[in-house]
This record gives sequence, structure tokens and C-alpha cells, in this order.
Amino acid sequence: MAHPEDRTRKALAAAGLESISDRFHALSFETNKPDAREFFDLNSPVSPLPTRPLSTVTPSSSSSSSGSSITAKLVPNAAAAAAAGGGRKPEVGIAGRRSHSGELLLGSNDTGLGTIDGRTTRPGHRRSGSGPLIYSGTSVGASAGVSAGSSTASSPLTNVLPAGNICPSGRISKTGMMSRNAARSDVLGSGTGNYGHGSIVRGGTSGAGSGKPPGCELAVGNAGDPAVRRAMASTDPEEVKRVGNEQYKRGHFADALRLYDRAIAMCPDNAACHSNRAAALTGLKRLVEAVKECEQAVRLDPAYGRAHQRLASLLIRLGQVDDARRHLLLAGSQPNPVELQKLQAVERHLGRCADARKIGDWKSALRESDAGIAAGADSSSLLLASRAEALLRLHQLEEAELAISNASKLESSSSSCSNTKFVGMLSNSFVHFVRAQVEMALGRFENAVSAAERAKQIDPGNLEVTAMLNNVRSVAQARALGNELFNSGKFAEACLAYGEGLKYDPSNPVLYCNRAACRSKLGQWEKSIEDCNEAVRIQPNYTKALLRRAASNSKLERWAEAVRDYEILRQELPGNTEVAEALFHAQVALRTSRGEEVSNMKFGGEVEEITGAEQFQAAITLPGVSVVHFMASLNQNCSQITPFVNALCTRYPSLNFLKVDVNENPAVARAENVRIVPTFKIYKNGTRVKEMICPSQQVLEYSVKHYGF
Repeated sequence: MAHPEDRTRKALAAAGLESISDRFHALSFETNKPDAREFFDLNSPVSPLPTRPLSTVTPSSSSSSSGSSITAKLVPNAAAAAAAGGGRKPEVGIAGRRSHSGELLLGSNDTGLGTIDGRTTRPGHRRSGSGPLIYSGTSVGASAGVSAGSSTASSPLTNVLPAGNICPSGRISKTGMMSRNAARSDVLGSGTGNYGHGSIVRGGTSGAGSGKPPGCELAVGNAGDPAVRRAMASTDPEEVKRVGNEQYKRGHFADALRLYDRAIAMCPDNAACHSNRAAALTGLKRLVEAVKECEQAVRLDPAYGRAHQRLASLLIRLGQVDDARRHLLLAGSQPNPVELQKLQAVERHLGRCADARKIGDWKSALRESDAGIAAGADSSSLLLASRAEALLRLHQLEEAELAISNASKLESSSSSCSNTKFVGMLSNSFVHFVRAQVEMALGRFENAVSAAERAKQIDPGNLEVTAMLNNVRSVAQARALGNELFNSGKFAEACLAYGEGLKYDPSNPVLYCNRAACRSKLGQWEKSIEDCNEAVRIQPNYTKALLRRAASNSKLERWAEAVRDYEILRQELPGNTEVAEALFHAQVALRTSRGEEVSNMKFGGEVEEITGAEQFQAAITLPGVSVVHFMASLNQNCSQITPFVNALCTRYPSLNFLKVDVNENPAVARAENVRIVPTFKIYKNGTRVKEMICPSQQVLEYSVKHYGF
């Protein structure tokens, strides 16, 4: 029986056409043909493409509730056309317009949400065939924790070569008239997996029904597939490309990338190869590299519409709206409306963010930064840096550090992004500009100087960057001098040095805290507290400032204020025995100042064993918190949790830990209505506040911390 490819080849020969494979081999040694593309491009997982009207294909379609089919007619006598064209081999398509080798070209009346080199797709329509598909949805799967939407289909998909399909050369005769493969159904991905929004995945192999998180196979890839190994060893670009396409369609982006690298090594000047590689990189969330591949594709073929479209979509995600608009307009006569709307939304939020920054409205700046990220710029280092600056000004230093760290990871080094400006500053310079501020607030002055110098190097003419660099250097020098003087015991001079640094950065919590340390050494308790107040105002959970303020309040015998700070510190540093002991002594002093009984208060020690009802009542009525463990010596559960209770006693020495053996003290057990062991009861100043029966270690410690501080 003749192979289907042989029949296809004969049919094309009878019609005066060469097969795609024959055409490719005929060109294998003719490299100086910029208009010949022997590789199909992948549909972008980033964005749909506009339909291009192509009149050389006459589609005959029928539509019903069960499905649809399309039959394409190829332009006849390609060899004759080549001769007439001065030796240049024409491709399938309309006169004066190039198309990709092996493409299926649809008529101008066929429109859809996504296209791939003139092919269209209609989500929700049934299609005939058996080969796997790639469908590019109308919205982008988000990264950095931001979602941009999803796509769904109302009916199962079959193969009629819709948008995003990759047609292996020599096999474009697979149309909707072919039989459906029922053994392996294709389903439209929900968009929740990491394989890329709108991807087609094999039924039963991914998603909720597979027992694995969606896209979990992507990290591993399919390197063990014999087809991948054979393709990597092959010298036939067609075979390498075909297997690469298959791996992409399965969501194995790492293996697809390896195969496209192999294809590029054989055909380095093929624009479609670079665009395909960009699609694989996008699937791996390596967006900056994907941008570079798209840039290479449009350098090789400036009229390559889909590469411009893919590049525009990537640049929108990176927040580079000016360059994105340029490529979106170059992608075709009619910009894709979805991407255009997304670009306009991101641009609008960037403008509002800049306006809010100018007037110091940091809450609005934060809101607009978040809105821009949600609108589509989910990988924008510029918006993340703007968010970090707003958080810093709102005294949310930990969140600011996280945001600028993410921005630095996403910082774009692509040449197309280097001229984008924000608030008059080059975007990459702005990222380093904000990083310098965050590093300085965290007390990492050397890192701050490096970041400010980098910002200056990128944008040497910006006055705001220059002023920041000078300030950072001055603050770093003042802090270094102050530390040197403090370590030498020259506390008054150190105090002046830190004050000099505060002239350049009046919102630096580290300098305030360091000056507070100098003033406490000089016995200036009030001034020390004032500096600590400023430091805590800027950074609310600054433990060093809280410790110094509590110590200074203790020196002034302001026990209530000292206890308040030590209680905060106990929650922040639960395992710190020095803080626990300081809290205990402050509590004793506070109760003494109020005339309360403190003779029975003790710090630390072992779990106290109760031997009678009177001792029990006396113990639980002591000032403070008492944790009572009702247990039985021969009970297995009690034996298992007892070592943990002993550890808690050591960990929280300011609390009273008691144990009652219910077999030896049945009267106490009856009075407290204890019937199951282990049972724990927490008392505060003689009043029971919590009871737990057979708690886990996590629940017990949480309750001890919650009611103990």
C-alpha cells in the first residue's frame, strides 16, 4: 500500500506542483534566498494575530453542529512561476506577498481570534482531523503572581489546521476531510497551566484529571523520547523542525527549544526559526530572551508580520509601551484590537502612576502600578520598581524589598527597551534608582552606592539620578565615620556623624537607630527614645529600635511602655531568652509600681508539679499566665507530648507551666471537669481563657503564644 506521503507527492506532481519536501531539498544549498522560509512559525502563546486576506486559496467549508471542514487549493505550476520570477522560488500565496513554506492559507472571509501566517481559528467550533493543535487564546497567562485571563471552548476540537497549528512540510494535505483519531482526543487547555495560555494538551494527560498540577511536566520535558534523540542527531532540518513542533504542542518547551536551536544551527538566517524559538522561550517564561529572538527575526525579515506581533505582545508584558506600539503597527495593516486595548490600558496606568509620583501621592502611585500590572504588563520591571518606591514611601519596607527584588530579576537588557523613559528617566536606570533607595533604607549602604552608580551609568544626564548618587555617597560616608567613632568610644562625635548623614537622607531608620545608641551611651534617654520613635515610624518592626526604646524606657522607669515593646519583641523573637527575661523583669517592676503581689513570680525553671487542690489554686491565681497540663503517667499520648511541654517551658520562661497527674490528684481533675488526657488549660491572672483536649504541638504552641503575650 502506498504511503500517504507518496500519494500526496504523486498528486502534486500530476498537478504540476512540487512537494514541499522536494522544494526544501532543492533549496538546501541555496542559502542566499531571504524570501524562502522553510520553517513554519509557531503561534504565539502570548497573543492572537490578525487575519491576513489571502485570495489564492478558495476555501470550501461546511458548518453544522457536528463540525466543519476547509479544503485549500494551492497555486498551480510553482516551477513555472519560479522561472518567471527570475530564479526566485515563489511561495504559496497571493502575488506580491510572501508566505511560509508548507502553510495552509485561508481566504479573506475566514476570520477568527487567532491566526498563524494567514491561518485562522474560531474557538468553540469543531474541527476535523487527528493531529495535535496549538491554539493561541485572546489573553495572556500571567507571571509574578498576576493573571490576565483565560480562554475556553464550548465544543471539542479536531484538526482543520486552525490558528497556531504547525504544519509539517509535505503534510499539509491533512484537512478536515480526514478521519478523526478517536484513540487520542485533543482538549483545549484551560489556561491555568504553565504550558501557556490556550495550549492544546492531550486528553487525560494534563490538568485536573491527570493527578498532576497543570503543566507539571514542563520542567522535566521529554528528553527521554526516542524521537527527540533521533531528531537531535538528524541532519535533516525538516525532521528537526517537525519534532520540535510536536514537543511544543505537547508543552515540552525545553525540548522544543533544544530542537529549534538545532534547526537554527543548520539555518541561521531563517526568520521563522527564530520566531519559533521565541515562542518556546515564552513558554518557559524567559521573556527577555524571547524578545531578542523576535528582534533577530524582524532584522532578518523586516516585513515578517507575525514576528512583529509576537514582539509587540512581549513588550507589552514587559511594560515597554512605546516600542510595543511601533511593532504592533508594523504587524499588519490593522493592529490586533485585543493587544491594542491592552497596550492602551498599560500606557494609561503608567501615565497616572507618573502623575501621582510627581505630587507625592504614593497611595495612588501604588494603586496605578498594581493596575498596570493587572492590565497586561505582568513582567514589567518598571511597574514593579514604581510599586517598590511607593511601598517604601508608605513605610512598608519588607514589601518594597520584595518588589524591587522581583523587578531586578525582570530587568530587561534588550536593545529595544533601552530608550523607554519613565518620569524623565530611562526605565532600566529607574529600577536601579529605586533599588538604591531601598538598599539604603535597609542599611546596606555599599549596595546602595553600587545601585546608584549603575543608574548613573545608564542615564548619565538625568539630574534626579545624579542627586541620588551624591546623597547615597554622602550618607554612606557619614555612616562609616559614625561607626568608626562609636567603636572607638567617641559617642558624642559619632552622634554628630550620624546626624550629618540624616541631613542627606532624613528618612533613614538605620541612622536614627545608630544615633539612638550613641545617645543611650551618653545617658540621653529622652533623646534616644525620640530617635527610636522616628526609626519605628519609618520601619514599624525594626527590632533594634524597639530594643533600644524599651531599654531607655526602663531606665526612665516607664514600665508600661517598656513592657509593650518587649511584648512586641517576644512575638517577633519567640526563642530569644534575653528578650523573655527583660520582659519578665519589666512585668515584675510594673506590678510592683502598682502595688501588686510579686513574691511568687518566677522566671524560667521546670514544669511545676501540682500535688493538691490548694497548691493548684495558688498557682493559677498568680499574676501572669499559667499553662496547666492534665496528664496520666502511663498514657501514651501524654508521654509523647510531655517533652514538648518541657521545651515550651524553656522557650517561654516568663510563663508558669504546671502539670497535674489526674490519677494522683483526682479531686483536682474532678473540680476542673477533666475526663480525657492530655488536657491543657490556660489561666490568666486566675481566669481560665483557653481549654484544649489532645491538641497537636502546633495548636498548643500557637495558643501559648496567643494568650501568653
